[in-house]
Amino acid sequence: MAQPGVRIKKFISPFSFFVFIFFLLACNSPKQEQVQETQQPVPVVNVPSFNPDSAYIYTKVQVDFGPRIPNSVAHTKCGDYLAASLKQWCDTFIEQKAPITAYDGKVLQMRNMIGSFNPSVANRILFTAHWDTRPWADQDTVNKDKPIDGANDGAAPVGTLLEIARQLALSNTNLGVDIIFFDLEDYGKTEHDNSYCYGSQYWTQHKHVERYQARFGILLDMTAAAHGTFTKEGTSMQYAPDIVNMVWHTAAAAGYSDYFVQDETTGIIDDHYYINKMGGIKCIDIVHYDYNTPSHFWKYWHTHGDSMDKIDKNTMKAVGQTLLEVVFRNAS
Repeated sequence: MAQPGVRIKKFISPFSFFVFIFFLLACNSPKQEQVQETQQPVPVVNVPSFNPDSAYIYTKVQVDFGPRIPNSVAHTKCGDYLAASLKQWCDTFIEQKAPITAYDGKVLQMRNMIGSFNPSVANRILFTAHWDTRPWADQDTVNKDKPIDGANDGAAPVGTLLEIARQLALSNTNLGVDIIFFDLEDYGKTEHDNSYCYGSQYWTQHKHVERYQARFGILLDMTAAAHGTFTKEGTSMQYAPDIVNMVWHTAAAAGYSDYFVQDETTGIIDDHYYINKMGGIKCIDIVHYDYNTPSHFWKYWHTHGDSMDKIDKNTMKAVGQTLLEVVFRNAS
C-alpha cells in the first residue's frame, strides 16, 4: 500500500480497485466510538403548598386581640395564642421571658417565642418576625398617640410563619428549622440608638440553645400588602448577598419575580441587623419597599391604616411559597 501522500501509478483492475478503496477507507477513517450518555436523575422535591387562607386567618386572630402593646392584656392573650400554636406544630418550644428597660425607663415584659423542628439536626434554617405592635401612630396625621392594629407590620409575617410551621408539621419533615417570634421590635424612637428590636438584641446575647448557629436566617416584615414589592435591601446585601440572591432566584423560579424585584436599595435597621452583627448568623430581610413614599416604607407604616383590609392573600402566597421552596430545595 502506498504511504499517505504518494500517488498510485500502477494500474489496478476494477474489482481490485474497489477492494483497495474499501480497505483504504477502513484504515484511515476515524473510529466511531460508542459514547453512552449517562444522565444524572433530577431529584424530585415535594414542596408543600402554602395556604394563604390559613395564613390570613392566623393574621386576623392576632389583630382581633387588639394592639399587641407590651404589658397590655392584648399582648398577653396574643402571646398565649402564639405559644400554643408553636407548641402544637413544632417538636420543641422555648419561651424567653425577661424584663427589659426601654429607652424611656419603662420596664417592658418581653416574650420571645421559639419553635423548632428536629432540634438535634445541626444543619438549620432560621425564620423570624416580630409580633408586637407600635404603641403610637407616629406616621399618621390623626390620633398620633394611639396604638395601631399592626396587621401588616407584625401580624401578617407571623401568620405566614404559623402557616409554614403547620406545613412543616404536616410534611413530617426531617429538616432543621427554627421559627422565632421576637417581641419589642416596634417600641423604639429613631433619636434613641438601639431602642428598636429589644427582643432580637436580647436573643443574640441569650440564644435559646447554647452556641446556636444556623446556615442562614430570613426575617419577614410587612410582607402582605397588595402588590407587595421586595427589593434587595442594603443591610441584607452587606452581610448576606449570597442568601439574598438565592432567595430571589428561588422566588423567580416559583413565578414570583413581580414581587421579588432585582433593585438594590438602602439598608435599614431591623431585627436582622442584630442577628448579623451581634448574633453572628447571616440573615436577610424580606421587607416591603415603597417607591412612592419619602421613607420608602409601606404607605401605611406606623399609621391607623395598617388594618386587616390591607392584607392581600396573593402577596402572602408569594412570600410563603417562596420560603417553603427555600427550605425544601436548600436543605442539604
